[in-house]
Amino acid sequence: MNLGKDPKVRAIASVPLFARCSKRDLERIAHLADEIDLPEGKVLTREGALGHEFFVLIEGRAEVRRDGRPIATLRDGDFLGEIALVTNVARTATVTTTSSVRALAITARAFRELLRTNPEIQGKVLEAVAARLAAAL
Repeated sequence: MNLGKDPKVRAIASVPLFARCSKRDLERIAHLADEIDLPEGKVLTREGALGHEFFVLIEGRAEVRRDGRPIATLRDGDFLGEIALVTNVARTATVTTTSSVRALAITARAFRELLRTNPEIQGKVLEAVAARLAAAL
């Protein structure tokens, strides 16, 4: 699939949650994304808090901590918070930028509205969620 020159579409296409989406679907999702610049030390998610947004790191790094212990480092192209797009569960980790970061952010509210008005995208996202759950069992 040729994703053209739009870097937002390319970044969104790398997310497994959107693996079943067409180029047109990805363009609709990317249209929701705001490009943001964040300083080093910015907390993106806090373990135990409800999530309201999803992020794709375009440039920069962030540390993932669970129970106060580092468990992963996120880099260019990595993403976080996708569960917040489709559920109302608490964050499973705290993620803090360890450098300046350029990222895409999509709010759960905007994404849920997109799903409500585009059932074909909703079906594809739910298929991807089901596949990920099945793989985890």
